[in-house]
Amino acid sequence: MLTSSRDLLWTARRGAYAVGAFNISNLESYLAVVEAAVEEKSPVIVAVTPSSILYAGLPYVEKMVKTGAESAPLPMSLHLDHGTDVKTVSRCLEAGFTSVMIDGSHLRFEDNVALTKRVADLAHPKGVSVEAELGKLAGIEESTVGEREVVLTDPDAAKEFVKSTSVDALAVAIGTSHGAYKFKGEPKLDFERLKLIRERVDAPLVLHGASSVPSWIIQKAVKYGAELSGAKGIPEEHIRKAISLGITKINIDTDLRLAFTATIRESLAKSPGEFDPRKILGPTKEAMKKVVKGKMRLFGSSFKAL
Repeated sequence: MLTSSRDLLWTARRGAYAVGAFNISNLESYLAVVEAAVEEKSPVIVAVTPSSILYAGLPYVEKMVKTGAESAPLPMSLHLDHGTDVKTVSRCLEAGFTSVMIDGSHLRFEDNVALTKRVADLAHPKGVSVEAELGKLAGIEESTVGEREVVLTDPDAAKEFVKSTSVDALAVAIGTSHGAYKFKGEPKLDFERLKLIRERVDAPLVLHGASSVPSWIIQKAVKYGAELSGAKGIPEEHIRKAISLGITKINIDTDLRLAFTATIRESLAKSPGEFDPRKILGPTKEAMKKVVKGKMRLFGSSFKAL
């Protein structure tokens, strides 16, 4: 059943665990997420980016997700991830999304506030939760302390931002980054900054760019021809610590893409004469489901939808 992310996240915050938001882009990825959630008895957020909407078509995404939600005996949210403009948000609200993110993190603080408040004013009357982002996901390997301060979320600014926008969840920058190449050296997350943000901000906190880039996926992908030298993600112990310090929503995209790609490569290499798309794509669902189930256990959300 579809519900707002607000309900899922406040329940998670009280229970000291995090809910996974898993990005989907096709039928296989969606089935992997739903089946994993059912088997793990976990609440789940199904996330769709504007580029995925452009790729698959909003009506198809909407119907696909709602069809699965009707038969899944667990709380699920349909979430717009990294919405960039009010028009896209409005289309998703009309389509029945239960959660939207407006990403104004690239804007000046005042402009980010104005954009986020406008979206909140549109979404809240419909019972739809709103997520925003403050700070930039660029890692913390910048050359000076000053550069780091510009990139990462300022705790006092976070407090003012949430108060000014009435946003339901805030994505914070503490050193994570999108993609499969998150760190040149050892992973670095600013946990002290996260503690300060949690002390100042009452809204649930979100961690983007948190894929761990599992070695088993990389090894399989490289074995069958992928070029992924230097791929490195967030260690699982860092994720656990972030949850213990107040993170209640964690976005996962890269790990699903890597599992999909590695398995496609394996299928084609092992069965070069195969041309049935179902037999080529079918194994990708199982690989992605393995990733999702592992994340739910890591986040502590398994068996929370009983």
